[in-house]
Amino acid sequence: MPKFVVERDLPGAGGLSNEQVRAISQKSRQVLESMGPKIQWLESFVTDDKIYCVYIAPDTESISEHARQGGFPANRISLIRKIIDPTTAE
Repeated sequence: MPKFVVERDLPGAGGLSNEQVRAISQKSRQVLESMGPKIQWLESFVTDDKIYCVYIAPDTESISEHARQGGFPANRISLIRKIIDPTTAE
């Protein structure tokens, strides 16, 4: 199944409280459960003004639908072509 990174523009994201992050996460999980097993949220990275989320999904439309239902921005959805890390150099 393809893996995607979703870029979400969210000014002030780095200042979200633990309660706000928990509420966003709970909403995301609720939507994912209603959509069925075809889409999975793996992890997210919060920066000052963006959240980058990694998903496994059949297509970008599934991710867009998750964002729509959850009320989350999905400003850019990119297919991950390769994963590299320091061991790639070996």
